[in-house]
Amino acid sequence: MAKVGYIGLGIMGGAIVRNLLKAGHELVVHNRSQAIVQELVDAGAQAAPSPKAVAQLVEFVFTNLPDSPDVEKVVLGSDGIIEGVHEGLIYIDNSTIKPETARMIAQKLAEKGVMALDAPVSGGDVGAKNGTLTIMVGGPQAAFDKAVPLFQAMGKAWVLVGDSGAGQIAKVCNQIIVGAQMASMAEALIVAEKAGVDPSRVVEAIKGGAAQMWTLDVKPPRLFAGNRGPGFKAHMQHKDLGICLDTGKTYGIPMPLTAVIQQLYTTMLQHGQHDLDNSAVVGVYEQLANVKLSEPLRPAPEPIDPVEEADIESFPGSDAPAR
Repeated sequence: MAKVGYIGLGIMGGAIVRNLLKAGHELVVHNRSQAIVQELVDAGAQAAPSPKAVAQLVEFVFTNLPDSPDVEKVVLGSDGIIEGVHEGLIYIDNSTIKPETARMIAQKLAEKGVMALDAPVSGGDVGAKNGTLTIMVGGPQAAFDKAVPLFQAMGKAWVLVGDSGAGQIAKVCNQIIVGAQMASMAEALIVAEKAGVDPSRVVEAIKGGAAQMWTLDVKPPRLFAGNRGPGFKAHMQHKDLGICLDTGKTYGIPMPLTAVIQQLYTTMLQHGQHDLDNSAVVGVYEQLANVKLSEPLRPAPEPIDPVEEADIESFPGSDAPAR
C-alpha cells in the first residue's frame, strides 16, 4: 500500500480520499476548509499544514482544485508542492484545467526530477462516491504504471491517452459532450412539459433507444423530485466549457455548439445559480418557455418482462440486437 497525499477535498476530492482509505492506502490531506479535513482525519487520514508538507510525507501527491490558477499556486507557489519534492515523488492532478497549464507544471516538476500526470476524472459525485470514475491520463508511462493501484481504488476505467496535457485534452472532449447532454436533456424535458406530456414517461420511453446516455439515466429523477443541488456545480460546468472554447481557439477549431451551451450556463450564473447542479440548466429553459417542470403525473410503469432471446430470434426477420 502507498502513502498518498491529497490536496483539495471538495465533493469529488473528499469522496476519492475515502475510497483510497478503504483500499488500505495511507492518506495525508490538506484543504482550505478544515471541516472536511477533520472528517477525514476521523476516518484515518493525517492532516498536513501546507502542500509542501504533504509532498514531503508521501510517495504520490494529488490535487483536485477548481481552476488552472489554483493548481499553479498550490504546485508552484510559496509553500507549494514543488518546495517539498523528493526522489521518487509522483504528482497527479485530478483537476480540470487548461492543457497548456498541465504541460507547464509537468515541465517545472520534471526539472526537479518529479514525474507528473494530468488525470482529470469523469463520473460526477456519484462516481466519486462509488469508486466508478473514468480517469483520463496524460504523462509518462512509468508514472502511470506506478499509479494504477491508486486508480483502481478510485475508478472503473483509466486510460493513458498520451504525453503531458493529453489527459486534459481528453477531458475537454468529455466536457463538450457532457455540456451537450445536459442542454439537450433539458430542452427535451421542457418540450414534453410544454406539450402536455408527462416528461417522466417520455424519459422512460426514449432512454432505452438511441437517445440513451448517462445523463438521461441519472439526472431526471433528481429534477422531477425538485432536487437541483450539486452534483457538479453549474459554475464549474461553465468554467470547463470556457476551457473547451479556449482550447478550440488555440488549435483554430470552430466550436459553435459549445459556445451556445456555455451561454446557457452564463445565464444561470447571471441569476445567481452558481452552486446548483449542472442539470439545473433546465431552469433556463423553464424561463424561456414560461413553463415549470412538474413532478411525474403517475408512478412509472412496471418493467415488462423481457422476451427470452431464443424467442426473439425465432421471429421471422427479427433484427433484435444481441444482449
